[in-house]
Amino acid sequence: MSVSVLGVRHHGPGSARSLRDELERLKPDIVLIEGPPEADGLVELAKDPGLEPPVALLAHVPGEPSKAAFWPFAVFSPEWQAIRHAVEAGIPVRFCDLPAAHSLAAEREEPATRPDTPDGQGPDSGTPAVRTDPIGTLARAAGYDDPERWWEDVVEHRGDTPFQVIAEAMAAVREGHVADAYEARREAFMRRTIRRAVKDGFERIAVVCGAWHVPALAGPSREGAAWGAGLPTVKADDALLRGLPKVKAEMTWVPWTYGRLAAWSGYGAGVTSPGWYHHLFASADRPVERWLTAAAGVLREEDLPVSSAHVIEAVRLTQSLAVLRGRPLAGLAEVTEAARAVLCEGDDLPVELIQRRMVVGERLGHVPDATPMVPLQRHLREEQRRLKLKPDALDREHDLDLRKPLDLERSRLLHRLRLLGVEWGTPQESRSKGTFRESWTLAWRPEFDIELIEASAWGTTVPAAAGARVRDLADGGRPPGPAAPQGAAGPGPGGAPAGVSLAGLTGLVERCLLADLPDALPYVLDALSARAALDSDVTHLMAALPAMVRAQRYGDVRGTPATGLAAIVDALLTRVCVGLGGAVTGLDDDAARDLLRHIDGVHAAVALLDGASGTEAPQARWLATLRGASGRSDLHGLIEGRLTRILLDAGDLDADQVGPRMSRAMSAGHPPARAAAWIEGFLSGGGLLLVHDARLLALIDGWLTGLAPETFVDVLPLLRRTFGAFAAPERRSIGSRVRSLTTGAVPGGEDVAELDEERAAAAVRTVLMILGKTEAE
Repeated sequence: MSVSVLGVRHHGPGSARSLRDELERLKPDIVLIEGPPEADGLVELAKDPGLEPPVALLAHVPGEPSKAAFWPFAVFSPEWQAIRHAVEAGIPVRFCDLPAAHSLAAEREEPATRPDTPDGQGPDSGTPAVRTDPIGTLARAAGYDDPERWWEDVVEHRGDTPFQVIAEAMAAVREGHVADAYEARREAFMRRTIRRAVKDGFERIAVVCGAWHVPALAGPSREGAAWGAGLPTVKADDALLRGLPKVKAEMTWVPWTYGRLAAWSGYGAGVTSPGWYHHLFASADRPVERWLTAAAGVLREEDLPVSSAHVIEAVRLTQSLAVLRGRPLAGLAEVTEAARAVLCEGDDLPVELIQRRMVVGERLGHVPDATPMVPLQRHLREEQRRLKLKPDALDREHDLDLRKPLDLERSRLLHRLRLLGVEWGTPQESRSKGTFRESWTLAWRPEFDIELIEASAWGTTVPAAAGARVRDLADGGRPPGPAAPQGAAGPGPGGAPAGVSLAGLTGLVERCLLADLPDALPYVLDALSARAALDSDVTHLMAALPAMVRAQRYGDVRGTPATGLAAIVDALLTRVCVGLGGAVTGLDDDAARDLLRHIDGVHAAVALLDGASGTEAPQARWLATLRGASGRSDLHGLIEGRLTRILLDAGDLDADQVGPRMSRAMSAGHPPARAAAWIEGFLSGGGLLLVHDARLLALIDGWLTGLAPETFVDVLPLLRRTFGAFAAPERRSIGSRVRSLTTGAVPGGEDVAELDEERAAAAVRTVLMILGKTEAE
């Protein structure tokens, strides 16, 4: 009987290739692999060609899916190659690490002690841990300041992994090391699994684990000594493992990405360059030449001029750098420097492109249909096939035409998933006008499987789960993401959910229509009616109205029945019109700006409404309300100016009526700050009005030139904010019209006396001082 403990570096292509050769030589009758034993029944799926790395084992607690951990595998992971060898040879595979049932329970009690070391891989759950870096220790001892470079030189670029030498090096590093409780339990369970394999009668046992654990599993190397000599006793290991906390855990395979495998993603046993490692594993012959050729192809796809001569010179430079640095083979640093100098001609931007697409890469794995899944996951896979929306780790842009049945179904699926907290698609501002188009950016992340498992509590299909989630949100449930309405559980008076704002409920109505959930819509509308009846704050009603109007319009475009929306919109608008008169008075500057935002939102929403037959048109009611409010004497200047502009643009006022209003607002009886606020509100609709109406421009010019110097300095920031918001062509046109005022060329204006330069000199000096200039400049 023999036990061979093979220490590897997780996700090391050199270790993976050497391990595969070593297993061919040893011909074991069982392979034990560091990982959760609950996955033993999933190993057979490795025979299925549909299981394509990168993939990960996912362990989660039913009912608490947020308590989960991942064990990722890439094609260049030694553990994956060990699995592939075993299933191809027809020999058993067992995982020998601490069960997920214990590690997930222990994680909640002692998260700070979980050893996510580079060569002592624990589950990837994002929990911070105390680390020991044996690779870094050995690299420093060898005079290297970069552990990655040391490992590549002594292992990856050798073509073989000296397992015995690595075991001796790790034994030296571990001298004096005291394992924490969690690490000691892991190693005790690994030893227990080896003993069980020996007891079961296996003669040639191969153990594949992180190199850090080899001394704890193989024991001191002595000629002729049987396995187990010098290791802790069975009694000692049983004492360590007795009474461990335990939870019920379920295990499955899920797709993974190279981006999540990278060390920067927070995965403790990750690598900085998974794309480069994949290339080293897949291209054992002439890897540098093949890499630089592929890099040239990436640059050519972006229409950058890269020739074969560039590639040849880059290869020569790479080889020269490796020789100068005493490396057995050029590494990532050398090929990157050569690509920057030759292929990219010193430009860092193309280098970043190579880094993103090749060094890290965004390869997404795939799991077969036979993989254990919750019904919601399986239904989503069926929908992805039916709608031809393939998950991809790279950002993909999709422009959907909602007039086409396929695109409409895609849109509904993406909106439903967002309600469930699965942000596979992110809506973007459409590049074309009209409500029949949507633009999305799609990118699949491994975490979505966890979110689908969590969302499976709401239903077994995406529409059913989304509908149930909407009803929960309407009752004040916790939102799944930032796009959901804020709320807290518990009903309020009259059955209205206490923690959901009126605007949140109207936003939920809109999302319900976008997702085509007609069964859930009446429930949300009832909650909305109850909330609107109790909410007396006009600004809340105004904030809610635009989303309701958009929902009504989207319902028309998508063909979704929206019974009851029109009545609620009409009731909201009526209450806004009744309460606006009292809401516009007694406002400070901040409150006036906030109300102005709501007024603009309601005004834009009302423009989308069509008056129901036999009723007063919504726009006429709204304009009548604004007309009545604009005549009040206690309005904030910002509000009065904006109401005047809205009425002018709507044709409710003409220029002859606006002129006297502007004159009164800028008269000496009002403080200059209020006059400036009036102008800001009036011009917030755009500055072209001053270009086309010389009379209004002359009124503003006359008021401005009549200000005292100290008053002008006070109102200048307000005016700069107003005119600075205009587009550059508008500002140029206004300046041109102002110059015409000084020459008497204004249509209908009077001649102006010639400029007295001596009298103007004082004003020029003042303006230059404000602008920080000198007369010489």
